Amino acid sequence: MTTTSRPVRVGVQIAPQHSSYATIRDTLAELEDLDVDVAFNWDHFYPLSGEPDGLHFEGWTMLAAWAEQTTRIQFGPLVTCNSYRNPDLLADMARTVDHISAKDGAEGRLVFGIGSGWFERDYDEYGYEFGTAGQRLDALSEAMPRIEARWAKLNPAPTRDIPVLIGGGGEKKTLRIVAQHADIWHSFSDTETLERKLGVLGEWCEKVERDVSDIEISVGTRSADNSTLRDRDRQLELGVTLFTLGVSGPDIAMDEVRDLVKWRDSVR
Repeated sequence: MTTTSRPVRVGVQIAPQHSSYATIRDTLAELEDLDVDVAFNWDHFYPLSGEPDGLHFEGWTMLAAWAEQTTRIQFGPLVTCNSYRNPDLLADMARTVDHISAKDGAEGRLVFGIGSGWFERDYDEYGYEFGTAGQRLDALSEAMPRIEARWAKLNPAPTRDIPVLIGGGGEKKTLRIVAQHADIWHSFSDTETLERKLGVLGEWCEKVERDVSDIEISVGTRSADNSTLRDRDRQLELGVTLFTLGVSGPDIAMDEVRDLVKWRDSVR
């Protein structure tokens, strides 16, 4: 059982690559029917695996469609690239998508995932300055207060405090930004590395006078072989409560998703 007061949740990232949009739409509907907690896409312009010039769709216009299509599941980008849009515009986009997802008087369901960006082809092909990893992280640090300030100015305001997910594990800059701004931290680390980085995150939270337990811990997961199950047990002990599995076209299989949902239900 998890040692935190949060429920264990399942996320599924639908890679917007190598599939028709009809397939992506049907996959999202099935995820909601399977009681998956969060559906993610990503914010890139080209496939990250398989045929480099294969089928691919833009993420934020897709999220607006997901907001209208669904009624219960939370959703968002894992993660949006800070470099690709003016921060104030991005805040407005997120607020609008969140409102679209609010149904029958309920609050919106957007999870605002963001990171500093890393896929150089996106930058080169679309005319953004790639710079260095440090410069991109500095830009993210500067963007977050602007995003938060814009949310406070918009009319209508967001339906609620939109949860911010920040992805990445850099110990000098990224985890400081997480401590300052994130409601969810998504780690791409293995379990051993995750444990060390959680210690670093705790140190940053102390420096910014924030309780580290305020931040939900999220990790990527794989199909449930014995080593993965051992990892999940240890990650639960470390406080992880959001486990996200990636699926991709052209043929999107649901067996691993069903297994992950069953596992979630067994440990809740």
